[in-house]
Amino acid sequence: MVDTGRLPHALLIEGPSGSGKFALARATAQYLHCSARTADGEPCGVCPACLQHQGFNHIDTVFSFPVYKKGGSSALSSDFQRDFCDFVSESPFMDYGQWLERIADANAQPRIYVEEGEQLIRRLGFTAHGARYKVVLFWLPERMMEQTANKLLKLIEEPADDTRLILVSNDPRGILPTIYSRTQRITVSRYTDREIQEYLMRARGVTDGAAAEASRLAEGDMNRALGLLAHTSQPDSIRLDMFIQLMRLAYMRDIVALRTWGNNLAASGREAMTAFFDYAARMLRENYIYALRVPQLNCMTPEEEQFSSRFSRFVNERNIEDLMRVMDEARVDVAANANGKIVCFDVAIKMILLLKR
Repeated sequence: MVDTGRLPHALLIEGPSGSGKFALARATAQYLHCSARTADGEPCGVCPACLQHQGFNHIDTVFSFPVYKKGGSSALSSDFQRDFCDFVSESPFMDYGQWLERIADANAQPRIYVEEGEQLIRRLGFTAHGARYKVVLFWLPERMMEQTANKLLKLIEEPADDTRLILVSNDPRGILPTIYSRTQRITVSRYTDREIQEYLMRARGVTDGAAAEASRLAEGDMNRALGLLAHTSQPDSIRLDMFIQLMRLAYMRDIVALRTWGNNLAASGREAMTAFFDYAARMLRENYIYALRVPQLNCMTPEEEQFSSRFSRFVNERNIEDLMRVMDEARVDVAANANGKIVCFDVAIKMILLLKR
């Protein structure tokens, strides 16, 4: 599209987390600005534009991404620019959990705020300085506030001839329809197990056996594979402990302990609660498959499988759909700012009823 001059004004690159989408977006912007593109379709890497892109300081490239408000102050991507550049350098596959740890407290829910839209409109009102095109790279447009979307609607629908917008999404269903419908979309698939294994061996020096095991458990997510190898997947081990506590206490019908469990989960913050309900849904699905005795379809760590070997008999065709529905609804409620303690306790009570089916 770049070579033929048909790069759309608003391009959305969508696909699962950990699939290298933002790296593709950055490479596209660099290729668009490169003054000596190679014959095989790569930026040269040595021209001034390429060097500026590699240093995150190309004057006609703007990054827009979710941030959070510190107190009553405004929240602009430019306020977090240095943090973001360091994050992209250290986590090229864009692990959202690492971004959250870097900039926010436990209860923060980073967003792209309306002030961001106003600043972009002002900045894009100037002509490009060092290239033919100005490029805006949006990371996670699904976290754009509705007011922000309304501000940017005309910009996305009818940007200036010298402006290109590249949006990168992990969850396109969360993008407001008014924005989504005005983009041209490219879907990036998850990595295959073999691709992850080869990357870990080539770029990270991991042995064949360790790379094969990490790639099998990662389910196409490069961030998860790297976390497993670096033993930094502590959040998953914490979520497993919380999941085990929930199911054991629900089986015992210990209401008092379940209330404490819910309060502890709520205290971890909304993003952590959302991640837990996603994890719990995955574990319920894995346990249902485990009970069917189709091991080639399972994807669990040894610790998860050890618990599932005893727990899976409680997940069956009579309750699996309702169990999954409870976790999905809880995730939606938390994202909509429902009271975290009430949501968690409601989930706990429903587990008591459903596990007995």
